[in-house]
Amino acid sequence: MAAPLLDIDGLTVSFAGPAGRNAVVEDLSLAIAPGEVYGLVGESGCGKSITALSILRLIPAPAAHIDSGRIRFDGEDLATVPARRLRQIRGHAIGMIFQEPMTSLNPVFTIGDQIGESLILHRRLRGEAARRETTRLLDMVGLPAARGLLGRYPHELSGGQRQRVMIAIALACSPRLLIADEPTTALDVTIQAQILELIDGLRRELGMAVLLITHDLGVVSERCDRVGVMYAGRMIEEQPASSLFHRPRHPYTVGLMRSRPAGHPRGDRLPTIEGTVPPPGRRPPGCAFEPRCGNRLERCGAERPPLAALDGGGRLACFNPAGSAEARQ
Repeated sequence: MAAPLLDIDGLTVSFAGPAGRNAVVEDLSLAIAPGEVYGLVGESGCGKSITALSILRLIPAPAAHIDSGRIRFDGEDLATVPARRLRQIRGHAIGMIFQEPMTSLNPVFTIGDQIGESLILHRRLRGEAARRETTRLLDMVGLPAARGLLGRYPHELSGGQRQRVMIAIALACSPRLLIADEPTTALDVTIQAQILELIDGLRRELGMAVLLITHDLGVVSERCDRVGVMYAGRMIEEQPASSLFHRPRHPYTVGLMRSRPAGHPRGDRLPTIEGTVPPPGRRPPGCAFEPRCGNRLERCGAERPPLAALDGGGRLACFNPAGSAEARQ
């Protein structure tokens, strides 16, 4: 892989709770190369969104805190850079599409004002120059009659239109990295496809890297170069997308693949993974998936498997992966 644009090493993020601080992301490491699409998947609550927010230090402090680790972007550690420098990076070198555009867009400012804010701050555009660029951005993300939208408010737009506005804001300064956190949540299937095609086309046009956070494995298989699988705050498997879908190794990843509708006759009950994800503060000392795992060994409950390199590329944290001799017994 080329020298990484984003390199996260040993990231641990904790939240304050009644009994003290609990880690929600633990010792997470991943790297994204320029122009690469990296998919981050896992059940709700596994730490995907907290990881994304931590990159730009948008976690709700002081309740949340980055306890350790480095977040290098183009050589700078975002975990320690001064707030002023971080404001220069946000929205300029790194753009972000948040999960829910209705709550991410400010309801009392017009669409034109919200896109223009980034243009004024980072590109020093004002007046008619800012309006022309705002119109161009709305055209670029597929919103017809863009100039007529500049004076409208978020509640006057549909869900798909609001999501496109969020993308326009994220791309206003041609970022080198786009973080897309569930960019198609709550959109109908047709609009989902349009939004994903839009992001992919703009990625190719602008040459930017993308961190795509999603629970939709179909999207991951079609759009991503590499995939990281998170469980209970930790990275448990990482492989090139083609390898992961051809031969998943972690029992949890295998369970996720089996629960996809693809390949199951219509009307058949989909397989499920029994049990629930352990919450922060009540995770077992060994592998967090051990209570739900059909491949568990005696050591799995007491020892935490390291994230080790796989032959042929990728990483895996499992003592008894799918395909191993022990798993076949």
